[in-house]
Amino acid sequence: MVLMVSFLLSIRLAGIVMGLEFLLEPLQYSFIVRALIVSVLVGVMCPFLGAFVINREMGFMGDALAHSVLPGMVIAYGIGFSPYLGAIPNAILVALGIGYIVRKTRMSVDTSIGIVFSALFSLGLIILALMGGISINVEDILLGQVLSTSTTDVYTTLALTGIVTAIMILFYKPLVFVGFDFEGSAVAGIPAVKLDYLLLSVLSVVIVMSLKVVGIVLVIGMLITPAAAAGLIVRRFSGVIILGIGFGVTSALVGLYASYYFNLPSGPAIALASTGIFGCSLIKRWQWG
Repeated sequence: MVLMVSFLLSIRLAGIVMGLEFLLEPLQYSFIVRALIVSVLVGVMCPFLGAFVINREMGFMGDALAHSVLPGMVIAYGIGFSPYLGAIPNAILVALGIGYIVRKTRMSVDTSIGIVFSALFSLGLIILALMGGISINVEDILLGQVLSTSTTDVYTTLALTGIVTAIMILFYKPLVFVGFDFEGSAVAGIPAVKLDYLLLSVLSVVIVMSLKVVGIVLVIGMLITPAAAAGLIVRRFSGVIILGIGFGVTSALVGLYASYYFNLPSGPAIALASTGIFGCSLIKRWQWG
């Protein structure tokens, strides 16, 4: 009996040790640690904003902003700066411009986004072709390259995360009010239009933060999918945010570890992990009826 118990404990201990080795092995590399930090931060901020985006039915806006920053990225890279430094003002201007067009014309949001999105993405590709002397990896921009994250990128992402978090906490209640009842909030004296522009500006910054991790093509996977998965399980808006953040962080960790152990591209692995969580949430929702 004693031998059996000892044998079972040994197996259990061996399993724990192997599990720890599995988790700790990638962390011996500094570039993996930097990638994990940035990915987790993006996994927090994307679902946070994603809950507001879904509530306002602005999912296409996130995708359009990700594609529309290409001109700013190419120009910044061409003059010797980080592409992501050029993407932030580009994204903010595009978001505010789309918001202005929608408010000043009778054009629908989707129509305005479609026009701006296609025009600016095409412009970015043309500028890239004209600046033939620069060596920029288009695949890194389209699919992300979080494993090349530098220490400066980590500090920049930390700073942006702090700023975005402070803004969202400070304006949380009025933003929620505007999100659920835009007209009613305006009647109540809340500056709905200004808050809408604020949300678009913050969304722009978060999308640019995400580009390094999952790239232009897959950014919508981190922005929308975790929050959508959370919305299938919980009803309260605050619950969607909290659970969505949990799903976003899990997607980032699972995707990066899969990328390390199976030699997969990190951006698609993270986006696919997020989709897998959505699938599990959907099955759970079906079970509940």
